[in-house]
Amino acid sequence: MHTKIFDLGSQSVKIETGQIAKQTDASVIVDIEGTVILATLVAAKQDSDRDFFPLTVNYNEKTYAAGKIPGGFFKREGRPSEKETLISRLIDRPLRPLFDSSYKREVQLVVTLISYNPDVDPEVPALIASSVAVKLSGLPFSGTLGAVKVGYDGENYLLNPRTPELEKSLLDLTVAGTESAVMMVESEANELAEDTMLGAVLFAHQEMQAVIKVISDLADVASKPSWDWHPAPENVELSEALSSEIGKNLDNAYRTTDKQDRVTQLDSLRNDAMKLADKIENISEDDIRDGFKKLEKKIVRGRITRGEPRIDGRDSKTVRAIDVETGV
Repeated sequence: MHTKIFDLGSQSVKIETGQIAKQTDASVIVDIEGTVILATLVAAKQDSDRDFFPLTVNYNEKTYAAGKIPGGFFKREGRPSEKETLISRLIDRPLRPLFDSSYKREVQLVVTLISYNPDVDPEVPALIASSVAVKLSGLPFSGTLGAVKVGYDGENYLLNPRTPELEKSLLDLTVAGTESAVMMVESEANELAEDTMLGAVLFAHQEMQAVIKVISDLADVASKPSWDWHPAPENVELSEALSSEIGKNLDNAYRTTDKQDRVTQLDSLRNDAMKLADKIENISEDDIRDGFKKLEKKIVRGRITRGEPRIDGRDSKTVRAIDVETGV
């Protein structure tokens, strides 16, 4: 068993691995002031033919964690609550982009609240436990994910505020990120200034470095060996053929601001791309669809990074017009 204990703001954090759920690819227990999370990860050993990454994140809260047993007509745990669903999404969002983009093996991450301190929200412990589980599993995962919650009392930022502090706070901000970048921001604020919000994100990124360092140190001594997995080599011939045949027209299509016209052009170009199956040996229609998607992403992302308008004609600072009508 390996244990790491460190302070995060005014709270003590304990991370343990290697004690229970040993048949999983990774299991972690995170304890922050009595709110205890168990995260277990299991991944498929064989490649799949899916064209997406089948990552499942399932966060669930047991009623026994708060010392309760379901009573009344239903004497078992019910369907997931809204908070359970939202925290599952909160974990999935920053983790998914850190996996290798060509990784397609199924991964199941089950995160369970097994003890609950009402003063400590389970969001941050769940995110930390999930990050540690993925890091220790040996999967092709780049970077180390840290997470903190930030409050604001009108003068100072509060790191991982307790529930009574959060009720009076003008800000409820959860941030997850790596050593060099912010991956996810989830917030609720009481009409704070933009500079205050940006300062809160920067404060969170600075404070989460302590979490990232501890997770990296734990991975050095407790991580499983890296999986014997290698990304499929890119088909250079197909990429060059797509760029030369439809690249210019695809770029022009994404400069069409009318959505219906743009969709019509894209459908036509996709059909033209399918004809390459007859020109290039050992190329399937699925390969062409995948290459077409990659070329689309390259064109759209390239325009964003160069500061060009979005595909609907808006610049990077213009908010889409919103109209609201109330029904009678």
